[in-house]
Amino acid sequence: MLLTHPTQVDSVEVPARTRGSFVLAGKSGLYILLILATAISAGGYGLRKYGIFGCSAAGYGSDSYLGYCGTTSYGDYDHGAFWYGLEPAATAAAAKARVLFVGNSRTVFAFSGKPTADWFARLSESYYLLGFSHFENYTFEAPLLRKLHPQAKVYIINIDSFFEQAETGPGKTVMEEDSARARYDQKRHWQTIHKAVCSTFRSACGHNWAIFRLRTTGAWHVSGGHFTSKQVSYDDDVDRNMVNTYTALGRQLLPTLSPGPECTILTIVPTVKTKIGTANVIASALHLRLVAPRVDGLTTFDQVHLDSDSARIWSAAFLEEAGPQIRNCLNR
Repeated sequence: MLLTHPTQVDSVEVPARTRGSFVLAGKSGLYILLILATAISAGGYGLRKYGIFGCSAAGYGSDSYLGYCGTTSYGDYDHGAFWYGLEPAATAAAAKARVLFVGNSRTVFAFSGKPTADWFARLSESYYLLGFSHFENYTFEAPLLRKLHPQAKVYIINIDSFFEQAETGPGKTVMEEDSARARYDQKRHWQTIHKAVCSTFRSACGHNWAIFRLRTTGAWHVSGGHFTSKQVSYDDDVDRNMVNTYTALGRQLLPTLSPGPECTILTIVPTVKTKIGTANVIASALHLRLVAPRVDGLTTFDQVHLDSDSARIWSAAFLEEAGPQIRNCLNR
């Protein structure tokens, strides 16, 4: 039967039910808050351990960005920054530089110190260190140079690993994977948050190895990480297979990349077991000058790259030896 009036409810029942509802609602709300807190904590832990917050923000500045963070979920940003033009000031500086340094990470570490900056400042000339991590080589850098249309009058090419034919992971990713652009965009956006949070709450961020790049010159600044150093050494033996491969690729590619043999300088940055003998033969076969000062007492900070003191000593020696040729090309 349809009731036309509400049924009578005992007056004691109402507050009892209401109290039960409030208790249930309170428990539900608390449960939801706990779930949210757990999710946020887990996400924060993931960002701290595997993401960008595993690295400090010490290297940010008005002219610098995070090129690499040594965590599994962030890693490389530099390759995408240049390939996709995510750092317009950096790509513009590289394209307009009058002297272009090309090569792998050893190249950038070697020339990121004060001697290089001071030498070019005295000439009032621009330069750019267009080197990349992961032992990057021509398979990425040659297509990148074609995209940038550089105006350089002088090319300084570190041939150490430059003519290796295997693509590196980051290079292959940015050139071939359609979804990579979105991931690198996200990495760029995360840097704004990373800089703001870690500058305010330093304890919120870790100390994994991080590389910050100056947009104006491409120079690197490194923070974090723990490494084992090792003395630089030289290998005078000649690897004939490397000579044949590098010479063939050099003859094919260098005329399309550089302004000409008279203004293309080859080098090999010192490391452990530096292949100086092979480099000399390759340069001779390509009819190019190799400038690679053999300085005693140099040290790598990680058994791969020159430490800051050694880099300053070696780069100063390089610029003293290569200086006349660089100036002649700039004055043309």
